[in-house]
Amino acid sequence: MPTPSEPADGSTTRAPLEDLLARHFGHRSFHPGQREVITRLLAGDSAAAVFPTGGGKSICYQLPALLLDGLTLVVSPLIALMKDQIDALAERGIEARRLDSSLDAEQHRSLMDDLRGGRVRLLYVAPERFDNERFRASIAELKVALFAVDEAHCISEWGHNFRPDYLKLAGVARTIGARAVLALTATATERVLEDICQSFAIAPANAIRTRFYRENLSLRFTPVRAEDRDEQLIGALRARPAGPTIVYVTLQRSAERLASLLARAGFDAQPYHAGLENDRRAAVQDAFLASDRMIVVATIAFGMGIDKPDIRGVVHYNPPKSLDHYAQEIGRAGRDGLPAHCELQLCLDDIPVLQNFVHGDTPTRASIRSLIGELLDGRDETIAVALTQIGNAHDVRPLVVRTLLTYLELEGYVEALTPIYGRFRFRPIEDEGAILARLTGEPREFMQRLLAASQKARVWYTVDAAKLAAQLDTPRDRIVRALDWLANEQLVELKAEGVLHPYRRLRGADLDALADALYQRALLRERAELARLDAVLDLATQDACQAQTLSRHYSDREPTLPCGHCEHCLGGPIRLAPATATDLDEATWRRVAALPAQHLELADPRACSRGSCAVSRPRCSAARSWPGMSSSDVSPQCRSRR
Repeated sequence: MPTPSEPADGSTTRAPLEDLLARHFGHRSFHPGQREVITRLLAGDSAAAVFPTGGGKSICYQLPALLLDGLTLVVSPLIALMKDQIDALAERGIEARRLDSSLDAEQHRSLMDDLRGGRVRLLYVAPERFDNERFRASIAELKVALFAVDEAHCISEWGHNFRPDYLKLAGVARTIGARAVLALTATATERVLEDICQSFAIAPANAIRTRFYRENLSLRFTPVRAEDRDEQLIGALRARPAGPTIVYVTLQRSAERLASLLARAGFDAQPYHAGLENDRRAAVQDAFLASDRMIVVATIAFGMGIDKPDIRGVVHYNPPKSLDHYAQEIGRAGRDGLPAHCELQLCLDDIPVLQNFVHGDTPTRASIRSLIGELLDGRDETIAVALTQIGNAHDVRPLVVRTLLTYLELEGYVEALTPIYGRFRFRPIEDEGAILARLTGEPREFMQRLLAASQKARVWYTVDAAKLAAQLDTPRDRIVRALDWLANEQLVELKAEGVLHPYRRLRGADLDALADALYQRALLRERAELARLDAVLDLATQDACQAQTLSRHYSDREPTLPCGHCEHCLGGPIRLAPATATDLDEATWRRVAALPAQHLELADPRACSRGSCAVSRPRCSAARSWPGMSSSDVSPQCRSRR
């Protein structure tokens, strides 16, 4: 690879950055902030880039990758959406690859060989990849010139999309000896940016923030009643020129219902959400990218990583969870600089649903105490955790389990080991006789025992690795190596399932004091999330320019005058229609009051509140599974009461 003082094409004089930008990326000039970030990285300094959605963050690491001596390692939670970006780099002659679970064993070996041979300039990985000890060891052997962290706001507990795996990335960057770090985000308040810079040791002078305000976006806020909103949406879409549009909803079933409704009304509309099959989601995304009028009705799963400059409209059928979500989602409109319409339909009946998501993420103090008791109070040196299983056992959602485990790891109570698979399924390609014919002696005898002990259905065999290891009195690793050999020799088709996260216990704890501290931390996050939702309502109903307020939220250094085309500037403050009122009858209230005495697990006031208000919990897949209550007992409005 060329050094920073050498050009990427091997010529004797280094080309100016603008020449490289034009030659490799087809742009005549840099967007605001890009050059400042790039020059700091080329000088060996770490930097942070806070650019609005569509502001060109990826150039800030892709162009330096052409000049830096070493690998540019890009950490992103959106690896599944990076294929188009990687393909585009390949078309420009830039060798970029991604490492994810879609690679088979041969592809993985080939990639690692290319990395060791210096034939890859950019490698994209998910933050969870660093839980793998072998991957960390392999990367530590390479020269990492730049450690680029996309969606860096995820590192902050006070950001809108906190991800516990991000808390460990600063330590990873130091461990692998990265020459410089680049933290990138579209949505960071001053507090979140301070967290980012402190975590990655980025000097404040190297935190580059560009202006958030975009004058081509028209921000509208429309109060609606629940019974009128479908008609309102259809009317709003018909009232403006057709163009690619995203309609955001909260629930997957809403995406399906609304897409069907719009299709029947004559629109080219498709749903998109995480519950769809991968092929269906990919087809919807490809169709949207190619269309000049398609409407995608989507949960927040849609839009990230999509580079479509001509999106003419973003409609929020349900309110976003925070100003940061709102800013990120409207930022996908009008990237070509032409006018784009952003409308938020605001119905107060939606608020309890969003509040319940927040309350459901906050475990009780008793749940935290029982969880950490299992993790820290055992006799074995290591414990392997299935996040969903242990979460169900202690009534804690899997993401919250992961967060608590990360806290314990960072505070020195446990050490994370490489994740393993608990179960394997294999389908023989060759018959048992042909498989055994490839082996002799003790390996043949061992393989015969393994095949005989595996649970066979009509076609597929199932192996619980730990149980089979105990049954055969052999190390678990030998079971896994044998299955890998069968797959590598193309004797079976192998599938791994049931990820387990092993942890080594390092020290004990005062479990009651630790539970208290973790519970208070959870309550702080809950209050912060509820305040973020309130901020959306405040923005919609305030007696001031909404574009101006949103710009101030992101600390625009240039003052934003009243925009003249937001909801307030065009018509003044709006008044929200009241939520649908439904009172509980006295008999239901008596049933609620009796729950703690009848069911000990509801003795905790928070647990009783969640149960009586039909907030979903890990132990129950639906509200009707709550002891003594069904979802029909409780009105949607009551479900928001605390």
